[in-house]
Amino acid sequence: MTQSFSLNTYLEQLAQLVNIDCGSHTPEGIAKVADVLTPMFEAIGFTVTRHQPHPESGPCLAITNKPDAEHYDVMLSGHMDTVFPVGTVAERPMTFDKEKVYGPGATDMKSGILSALYALQALTDDERSRLAIVVVLNCDEEIGSIYSREWLEGFARKSRQVLVCEASRPTGNLIRSRKGNAKYEIEFHGVASHAGSALAEGVNAIYELSHWSLAIKGMVNLETGTTMNVGVIEGGMAVNVVPDYAKATVDLRFWNTDEAEAIHEKLLAMAETPFEAGASVTVNRVTFKPSMQPSDDTETLIKLVSEEAEKLNIVYGWEDAGGGSDGNFTAALGTPTLDGFGPMGAGFHSDKEYLLIDSIAPRITLLANTLRRL
Repeated sequence: MTQSFSLNTYLEQLAQLVNIDCGSHTPEGIAKVADVLTPMFEAIGFTVTRHQPHPESGPCLAITNKPDAEHYDVMLSGHMDTVFPVGTVAERPMTFDKEKVYGPGATDMKSGILSALYALQALTDDERSRLAIVVVLNCDEEIGSIYSREWLEGFARKSRQVLVCEASRPTGNLIRSRKGNAKYEIEFHGVASHAGSALAEGVNAIYELSHWSLAIKGMVNLETGTTMNVGVIEGGMAVNVVPDYAKATVDLRFWNTDEAEAIHEKLLAMAETPFEAGASVTVNRVTFKPSMQPSDDTETLIKLVSEEAEKLNIVYGWEDAGGGSDGNFTAALGTPTLDGFGPMGAGFHSDKEYLLIDSIAPRITLLANTLRRL
């Protein structure tokens, strides 16, 4: 780490970012985060361009030291949104003790964004001039990058490699691969009737949902890591009415993207032949992230990062993670992608979220030294 690094300054800047309600569906909050970050990156000589991917979303930021570049040596990826609703900051603003920082988005992933800034600042002007760098910060990663994915992928296609600045694990591990994931909303339609006097005239949508729940359970393959979970159900209006509507929200996780596509086709085929006569089913795949798998070029990048971590005597390892990130999209394009370049932390998406203070400076140095090697 450079001598100019000040932990107090870092924490002050982190508090600026954390103490803004900026859930994925709070575009005005994400815009405030973008407003805070823009002059920070401009101060180190980078050009910041704001992009509005959708009228209902917050803005995205593309930040580069080579605004005329057609290709980039490296893309640093991050997101400005959190999962938390408006009012969370008022309930629990950023706090810290000697070991940890707490607060909504402190480690997922305001610290990662700030560490990317500090790593770039640690490079000399000459080192920065030798690299075409783009920092891509989107507004909706926590809801599957539904608005920003195409914009994000455009930069990944023009980049030699992608380093995602999500948090490293409390063990020190970085992330070499991530499961793909999809969310389904499956709607079941039947025929309403009186449960006492006209039961046979009804078609029970909840019965159809029940058949599907068991069929989905049968699609789980723990050996290959393909898991499905019927996580939320709804339906029915009164105990004496045959329900004509029900809905299930289903989570799918997978290492093998082809296996996920086969499941998708199976669900669509099932919808053509419902279990209950007279029922109908609509299958809607709301979000989809392909799995993030390392290529030969990724393995070369892993070797480089490992060498730098060992020089710094950093405790580290490489992890296969169950959760997804924007790295899933960039890796699926064939761009070598590694994840976990932010400081160490855990408790994501909960009030237990924390960032390990002692990991901040070493992880900035690791990222900076990795960039120098590129």
